[in-house]
Amino acid sequence: MTDRPLRYRFAPSPTGFFHVGGARTALFNWALAKRFGGTFVLRIEDTDEERNRDEWTQGIIDALDWLGISPNDPTFEGPYFQSANRAAHIAAAQRLFESGHAYYCDLTPEQIKARVDAAGGKGGYDGFSRDRGLGPGPGHVLRFRVPNGTTVVNDEVRGRVEFDNALIEDFVLLRGNGSPMFLLANVVDDLDQRVSHVIRAEEHLPNTPKQQMIWIALGAEPPVWAHVPVLVNEQRKKLSKRRDKVALEMYRDEGFTMLAMRNYLMTLGFALGDDREIAPWEDFVDAFELGSVNKSPAFFDVKKLAAFNGDYIRQMSTDELLGAVDPWFSVWLHDHPEAKFDETIARGMVPHVQQRLVTLADFPAAVDFMFLPDPMVDADGWAKTMNSDTAVAVLREALVAYEACAWDADALKSTLETIGDKHGLKLGKTQAPVRVAVSGRTVGPPLFEALELLGRPEVLRRMRAAFARLDA
Repeated sequence: MTDRPLRYRFAPSPTGFFHVGGARTALFNWALAKRFGGTFVLRIEDTDEERNRDEWTQGIIDALDWLGISPNDPTFEGPYFQSANRAAHIAAAQRLFESGHAYYCDLTPEQIKARVDAAGGKGGYDGFSRDRGLGPGPGHVLRFRVPNGTTVVNDEVRGRVEFDNALIEDFVLLRGNGSPMFLLANVVDDLDQRVSHVIRAEEHLPNTPKQQMIWIALGAEPPVWAHVPVLVNEQRKKLSKRRDKVALEMYRDEGFTMLAMRNYLMTLGFALGDDREIAPWEDFVDAFELGSVNKSPAFFDVKKLAAFNGDYIRQMSTDELLGAVDPWFSVWLHDHPEAKFDETIARGMVPHVQQRLVTLADFPAAVDFMFLPDPMVDADGWAKTMNSDTAVAVLREALVAYEACAWDADALKSTLETIGDKHGLKLGKTQAPVRVAVSGRTVGPPLFEALELLGRPEVLRRMRAAFARLDA
């Protein structure tokens, strides 16, 4: 730990959708800020002008807010924008030059390559300009003077990591046009924002000795470093936006709940230690510590995430679920103006479909036949179900019996069982023609509860329509 005020920064770049790996890193920072009374600092690293877009910046803020990392929370600070701190970046570079920790170099990339080729093609830039006494000028880059020896990075996750400085070339701080490089800007921003902890993905570990050198050269104590494991797919390859579904927004829009996503991400590289994986957010906050984060890559298992999501959906009350599915159900109703919404039916169907939902977006398809005047018919399922005289006879006898029997799920079931016994059929076979006649498909929520909610007139109308379809 550190004696400094605890300030955990998250510094994404607005160059695309919000990566689930970034979301996991943000949650780790947020959990520590919450546990230890620190501050979560959001910095938008927006200096890549060609790739940055305002909507990506807003997407980061919205995605964090969806995860519960809210700008309205007193723990939250920012967002800061890296582009706004350019003057400080350049001023720090000047201090490094004046103190002898940096020097100017006028070699072009072609000249550097020629020197490397002359040396047998080994190594990189060889420090040629270290003692040439150059100053700033057109095309001159400012390079950091890497000291001899070894740089030791004490990482809260990786432990003690040693880097041989002989393998680190004098890296560029300012480009030939005077613009600051990422390594410099990143350190200066962390200094200005009084960052105490830098928690990020392990892919950034190779940059750490260089950044630590800059911290020390600027006369500052480096932050606490922690490099968390990368996320990998089922082939154990690092998640790639070109190959894998990695955008948090996509999962949100497909109906994954915030609670499930947040819970699942917290398990990627960390365990509560009591064999629980599904647990309240507060339990993760109370238990989370960097020393317990696993070093190995974490498998982002979409199937497991779906299982988490289903579990959280099953925990919802009827009102919570109806509220949660409203965005998707509203779109479905808009796309089906012929549908007649009945809140009583929707509310009544919740207990019968809730156990089957994987995402919130699954709800409309699970109940659509209850609201359409004519259910969408699965042609293959219809043909397979209605391909026998027995099935047609069962449907005809059910139509007659349902005109007079009591109208509740138990009575409807008992009536159909009696018909099935007459034909030597088990209930599953007996109810198949009734189900396909009423819902248009062969699978769905519990049949008799759905029939009860639809009501006798509508059920009989659909059954008669099924005979008309058979006649046609």
